[in-house]
Amino acid sequence: MTNLAYGTAAEDDEITQQELAAMQALRPIPRISIQAFCETDGVANPMERAGQDRRMAKAHLKVHMGGIPTAIEFYHSAPTPNLIVLETRAEPKEMLDQLGRLAEHCDPSSKVVVIGHYNDVGLYRELIRSGISEYVVAPVSMADIVAVVASIFVDPESEPIGRSVAFVGAKGGVGSSTIAHNVAWAMSSLFKSEVVVADLDLAFGTANINFDQDPAQGIAEAVFSPERIDEVYLDRLLAQCAEHLSLLAAPSTLERVYDFEPEAFSHIIDTAQRSAPMLVLDVPHIWSGWSKNTLIKADEIVITATPELANLRNTKNMVDMLKRLRPNDPPPRLILNQAGVPKRPEISAADFAEPLGISPIAVIPFEPLLFGNAANNGRMLGEMDAKNPVVAIVNEIAHVLTGRSEPKTRKKAGLGGLLGKFRRGKK
Repeated sequence: MTNLAYGTAAEDDEITQQELAAMQALRPIPRISIQAFCETDGVANPMERAGQDRRMAKAHLKVHMGGIPTAIEFYHSAPTPNLIVLETRAEPKEMLDQLGRLAEHCDPSSKVVVIGHYNDVGLYRELIRSGISEYVVAPVSMADIVAVVASIFVDPESEPIGRSVAFVGAKGGVGSSTIAHNVAWAMSSLFKSEVVVADLDLAFGTANINFDQDPAQGIAEAVFSPERIDEVYLDRLLAQCAEHLSLLAAPSTLERVYDFEPEAFSHIIDTAQRSAPMLVLDVPHIWSGWSKNTLIKADEIVITATPELANLRNTKNMVDMLKRLRPNDPPPRLILNQAGVPKRPEISAADFAEPLGISPIAVIPFEPLLFGNAANNGRMLGEMDAKNPVVAIVNEIAHVLTGRSEPKTRKKAGLGGLLGKFRRGKK
């Protein structure tokens, strides 16, 4: 490795036998997005080669020429990926100043690797203390780059890198699945970040229809063969829906009954969270041991309801129960869907929220033409009419659930903590 912690340096792009052995021991890099900003061909070339390595097959890597100033300009109007790799020939003080300016435009969840040209232990310690994931001294080899990425994202002792968001309806037919699928698509397209959707309604799931997919295999193969589940096996079951979006589809058949033990989906979810930064769980409207367990363990819960009395009662019961089951977590999020149905008496958003103690993060109006056309064509709302106000609401939900804010409202950060923005700690 070519960092100060290891104290070695690669002389060229050739892979030594020692590096080859180390590469063979590396696990595949998960579905993450990586963007590199390089100042020299000596770093850009091995970076490109790393992107072609089989261990990086699931990662999306894009290499830009230009160092930290180019990255600052680029991210002024673009979302940051899961990992940013920055080459800089700047002196230590100037490097820290540039990183401080870059931090103003970075999402808190993005990790950063710096490839510098100063072999300075003090600089290394300062960068690590500030939250940079790794400081590597040039020259670097392709093996170095893959190993650094692996050290951040596939540490076997680290917690899963992925965040799970469970969507569940307060009542059947409220549109929870449709919203889950569209929010997942928005996350993947807006932020260029890898998202996996898991349709847990094995009998009646609609994700395959909504995404216009007909995979031969899906989540049923995993849940009925738990002993086979690992990241490689799970990857074979995923259907690619878009550039950054994959689906664990439900069979949507009644050839068998789907009665499961409470922990039936736990291993699948844990494995999926090691494979992608965001996992969207489409949980059916049932209350069973496994559905309850899935909601309890999710990082975030989103309840979708329509503004009617039965929905209010069910939402109240779910919110109260989940607060008791998850005392150290924030309460579930609430989305009110199908608001404004003609001639239907409705409960206002304020009156709906008052007994729950939580306010909806979004109120989605009744738009049967938009939703109907999207469903019948196997397309997402944003593909059908990107300028529709409902699409803007869905995009805002995606921002809220990923902890992002709109670029215009991002808060600026100073250097101190690199500042809290570049977090070295792994999720």
